[in-house]
Amino acid sequence: MIGTEQSTTAPAAGAPAARDAIVGIDIGGTKISGLIVDDDGTVLARGSVAAPASLGGNAMADAAAALALDLVTRASVRLIAVGVGAAGVVDHSTGTIRAASATFVDWAGFPLADALAERLSVPVSVENDVNAFLLGEVAADRRADDDVLGVMLGTGVGGAVIIDGDLRHGPHGAAGEIGHTPGYSDLVCTCGQVGHLETLASGTSIARRYEALGGDPVTDARAVAERARAGDPRAVTAFEAAGRAVALACASAATLLDLPRAIVGGGVSEAWDLLEPAISDALRTDSPVSGLPLEIAPAKLGADAVAFGAIEAVRRTLVSVTAR
Repeated sequence: MIGTEQSTTAPAAGAPAARDAIVGIDIGGTKISGLIVDDDGTVLARGSVAAPASLGGNAMADAAAALALDLVTRASVRLIAVGVGAAGVVDHSTGTIRAASATFVDWAGFPLADALAERLSVPVSVENDVNAFLLGEVAADRRADDDVLGVMLGTGVGGAVIIDGDLRHGPHGAAGEIGHTPGYSDLVCTCGQVGHLETLASGTSIARRYEALGGDPVTDARAVAERARAGDPRAVTAFEAAGRAVALACASAATLLDLPRAIVGGGVSEAWDLLEPAISDALRTDSPVSGLPLEIAPAKLGADAVAFGAIEAVRRTLVSVTAR
């Protein structure tokens, strides 16, 4: 959503005019992070605050707005718009959260774009966080690919897709949600259904898989990765299962949509050295039917990807509005 109020604050007499800037905000269940970048992509300011997800939508909007204003002050810029990548299913046309996990209190149905626009007096664009992640990665790549799949491996598994250069939302805002495609295991997914990609490839599922194979209890997938690199065969097996499942999911999407490339991000992708062998093996035996190679590569922007992509979403919308 781009619209509502526009700031008219002017610099003091005799003061140099501040540069116009867009703030990118990444709203997750435990942390809200943000940044401001210049036209060359150089970060001018970066920060984060704890996410008050248990206190409801208004508390989340208050925290995000306060962070945006702090970044603007530190970067000495003039705020002209805010882009947000938010967890949950987002109605991108209105900036309202349509659905969210139980981690977020009073988040589903919350009009996030309007709430932030009211607090900041600038236009606000809201995207699903995985959509924003993919927009950020593609913008940073500066490649000519117009068709790309994005997969984010974190606490859960999210997906997004760009077709003909445009982010595909779908009629229900859930296009690209590859994490909840079935057929990968006989395990129960966090959504209550069985066998989804998320049951093998999320950080949570990797930890659970390792324990199910007889490993000692672990806190998260990072601990499993440490044990895999130390030679624990059960940890290696857990990552092999995740890597193979990711490759098969990407190959299926590539076959359906004729996609040449997939970008894999999220915290689990930091263990690319453990995922990549199984991904490569799977692609050798289960490649897309086109016969053309499918490139599956790790994300480059790390924790900044969602905020970068939120800024890119605003820029695309502003260009679209200007072109009318």
